[in-house]
Amino acid sequence: MDMDLRAAQKAVYQNKVDKGLNVTDVNKEFCLLYGEVGEAYDAWRKKKDDLGEELADVAIYLMGLSEILGYDLAAEIENKMGINREREYKRVSGEMRRISDR
Repeated sequence: MDMDLRAAQKAVYQNKVDKGLNVTDVNKEFCLLYGEVGEAYDAWRKKKDDLGEELADVAIYLMGLSEILGYDLAAEIENKMGINREREYKRVSGEMRRISDR
């Protein structure tokens, strides 16, 4: 099943409203998102079976926060991917470093 990210973002927000979850405290949402990233990392590090679910939680919290803040996450991702395609990198001392944004 392919998902429309714009529709999913709206659905995530609506679910928060319907369940009486936070849709106003941005600081709290950033903290919750950070916690979900930590849970996903822990699942990866410990080779847990629920890594996919934890990654989904990260995406869900990110979509909810984007809707709260009024950002179209799909459009922002498309824009950023275009920027990233144009960037040039060079290996310096064993690591890749950006050398231009074109």
